[in-house]
Amino acid sequence: MGPVFAETFEQRVENVLRATPLIDGHNDIPWTLRKRVNNRLDRIDLDADLTQIEVPTHTDIPRLRRGQVGGQFWSVYVPIEEYGGGSEHTQLVIEQIDLVHRIVNRYAETFELAYTAADVRRIHASGKIASLIGMEGGHAINDSLAVLRRLYQLGARYMTLTHSKGLRWADSATDKVRHNGLTVFGEEVVREMNRLGMLVDLSHVSTDTMRDAIRVSEAPTIFSHSSAFAVVPHQRNVPDDVLELISGNNGIVMVTFYPSYVSEAARRYILEAMAERERLQAEFSDKEASQRLRVWQQANPSPRPTLAQVADHIDHIRVVAGIDHIGIGADYDGMPPGPVGLEDVSSYPALFVELLKRGYSDDDIAKIAGGNILRVMRDVELVAERIAKQRLPSTVTIQDFH
Repeated sequence: MGPVFAETFEQRVENVLRATPLIDGHNDIPWTLRKRVNNRLDRIDLDADLTQIEVPTHTDIPRLRRGQVGGQFWSVYVPIEEYGGGSEHTQLVIEQIDLVHRIVNRYAETFELAYTAADVRRIHASGKIASLIGMEGGHAINDSLAVLRRLYQLGARYMTLTHSKGLRWADSATDKVRHNGLTVFGEEVVREMNRLGMLVDLSHVSTDTMRDAIRVSEAPTIFSHSSAFAVVPHQRNVPDDVLELISGNNGIVMVTFYPSYVSEAARRYILEAMAERERLQAEFSDKEASQRLRVWQQANPSPRPTLAQVADHIDHIRVVAGIDHIGIGADYDGMPPGPVGLEDVSSYPALFVELLKRGYSDDDIAKIAGGNILRVMRDVELVAERIAKQRLPSTVTIQDFH
C-alpha cells in the first residue's frame, strides 16, 4: 500500500465549494457599472481582467471563477440623499434590475438568474454562477406595496429595509430616530415580504428596526452585509442581543469585509477624517478644504484590516448565534480597498482556509459558504407557500396609518 497524503487546507476548501455553492450576499458591481459606463455593457468587458484598468474593480468573471463563487446576490442599489425617498428611486431600481438581467444574458455561459434555493443548487451543479437580485433600500418601493410586489416579479429576492437615510416607515442605522423602529405600515411591508417570499434584509437599519422586523416576521430574516458590534462598535454591525434573536428566528448574518465595520482602527480613522473635514470646511473654501483634506489623507493613510479580523467576527457570531447563522456578504465594489488577504472576489477561499486553521470543520465551512443561506431561502419560500393559502395581497397604503 502506497503512502497516504493528507489533504491540504486549500484542497479541503476546493472540495467543499465544489459540492456546496459559495453564495455572497452583497456585491455592488451593478452600481459601479452605472457610475463608470452609464450601464453601457459594450463599454466594459466583465470577461476581461479588470485589475488592469485605470481604476480596478473588485469583480470580474476570471476572479469570480478563481474565488469559486457559486452564487451571488447582485445589489440593485439606489442612493438616497435625504429622509423619505420618492418615485425617482423606483425608476432607478428598475433600471438596475434591468442591468442585472442584461449582464446575465450577455454572459450566459457564466451566469444564470436564480429565484429559488433549488435554482441556485441546479445552476451551481451546471457549472454556472447563480445570479440573484437584492434590493438595497426600501426607498425604492416609494411607500407602495404594489411596487414591492412588481419588483419581486422582476426578480428581486431580498430588500434591505433602509439604506443610509430613514424612511416614512422605518429608521436607519445612520440617520436620526423618528419612529423608534418600524411604523405600523413598516410592519405591513415585512408581512407582505413574507407573503411574497422575499428575504427581509436588516443591514443598514437601526437596532430598534432590527428588533421590530424580527418580531413581526413569520420567516427567517437576514443581514446581507454586516458584522459583529461586540467586535467593532459600528452602528452598521449587529449587537449581541440581536444575534441571539437571529438564532431564534433561524436567520443569518452574512459577514461583511467593509474595513470600518471589520476593524476598530479603521472605524476610528473614519471618525478622525470626518472631524478633519469639518475643521477644514469651517476655515477654508470648499475647493481649498478638499485639497487640504487630500493632503491630510496622504499623510495619514487609512489602516487596512486583515483577513484574520474578518475571521474574528465569524468567531464571535458563532459563539453568540451559532454556526447555522453565519454567511458571507463581502460588499465588493461597494467599499474602499478590502482587508489584506481579501482584496477582491478571487480571495474567498483564503478566508475558509483561515477558518479551517482555527478548527472549523469542512461541514462548518459548507454552512458558512452557502448551506446556511440556502436553508434560509428555502424556509422563506415555505412560509410564503403557507401564507399564500391564508391571505390575499395587502391593500393597505401608508396613508391608512396617518
